[in-house]
Amino acid sequence: MKKNVLFYPHITEKSITLIESGNEIVFIVKREADKKCIKNAFEKTFNVKVSRISTAIDRKGRKKAFIKMKGKEKALDIATNLGLI
Repeated sequence: MKKNVLFYPHITEKSITLIESGNEIVFIVKREADKKCIKNAFEKTFNVKVSRISTAIDRKGRKKAFIKMKGKEKALDIATNLGLI
């Protein structure tokens, strides 16, 4: 599972708060993707290091990945480059 793992960033008030204070960004990902696959895809796409990933399935059946950046990497920079903030 290498292609099309990351679909799009999930933008809500909670996800904006996570970006600003928790150095974490939320993406909607392929439902079949595991954490290792999500981590590899995110690191290759954005050229950053990931500390941890948590996943959850929402009510609409979408899989959300909560991706925490490692060390000096900034989720805010990624969000700004994507035009989210």
